[in-house]
Amino acid sequence: MRHAKVEYQGRVRTVTVGPDDLPIGDDGEILDATGLRWLPASGGTLFGVALNYRGLLEARLPEFHQPPYQKPPEKPVLFIKTPNTRNAHQGTVARPQGERLQPGPALGVVIGRRASRVSEQDALDYVRGYTVVNEFSLPEDSYYRPAIKAKCRDGFCALGPWWVDRDDIANPHDLTLTLTVNGVEKQRGSTADLIWPIPRLIAELSEFMTLNAGDVLITGTPPGRVDVSEGDQVDTTIESIGTLRNLIVTDHGGEAKQ
Repeated sequence: MRHAKVEYQGRVRTVTVGPDDLPIGDDGEILDATGLRWLPASGGTLFGVALNYRGLLEARLPEFHQPPYQKPPEKPVLFIKTPNTRNAHQGTVARPQGERLQPGPALGVVIGRRASRVSEQDALDYVRGYTVVNEFSLPEDSYYRPAIKAKCRDGFCALGPWWVDRDDIANPHDLTLTLTVNGVEKQRGSTADLIWPIPRLIAELSEFMTLNAGDVLITGTPPGRVDVSEGDQVDTTIESIGTLRNLIVTDHGGEAKQ
C-alpha cells in the first residue's frame, strides 16, 4: 500500500494512494488532485550515505590511495541533510546563481520504530517502507567529508510522492532507479549495486545513535550525476515505488517552494 502526506482544504492529512495515483482520505473520499499540495513523504531526520554505489567508488579508487586519504573508506560515509533541505513532489529546487546544481536519485528507507543497536539480521524489522528521494547537491571535491554548503541548501532533499509499505517491496536491493531531465533519461542505476546494503546501514547508524520513527536513510546515488538548469523538469523514478517530480528555478535570495 502507498501512503502520502498532503495539505488539503487547509489541513494536513495522511492518505492512501490508489492505483490511479489519486489520494484517498480515511473516509474513502477521493481528493481533488488539483486542490492539494504534496508534502515530504516523511518528517524525521534525513541520513545520507556517500560513495555507496560500486561504480562510483571504483571510479575514484586512484585518488583514495593518495594523500590525505591513503585508502578507500572501510565503513559507510555518512552525512545529514538538515531540516531546511526537506522538499516534496512538485516542489521547486533553487539553483544558486553562479553555481552548478546536480540532482541525485536515491532510494529512501523510512524507519518505522525506535532503533538502537540493531543487528543486521533484525534491521529490516525496523523499516516502515520505502520512498523516492532526490538528494540535490552542488558538485563536491571531498567525498570523505561531504560539505554542508554543498548538501544543505534550502529544498535540496525532495522525498515522495509517497512511501510504499515494506512488505510490498519484494527485494529493496534489486530496484532500478532512473533520472530524467525534460523527459530525457540522464542517469540509471540499480540498488543491486549498493556497497553497503540496507541492513548494514541501519546496524551501523543505530550502533552509535538512536533512530526514530519517520527518520529516512538515503541509501546513496548511482554514478553519473548531471547538471540541471533553470526551467528543467527533473523526474526521479524508482521501480515499484513511483516518480518524484521537481522543477528547477534560479535562487534570487528567496526560499524554495514546496
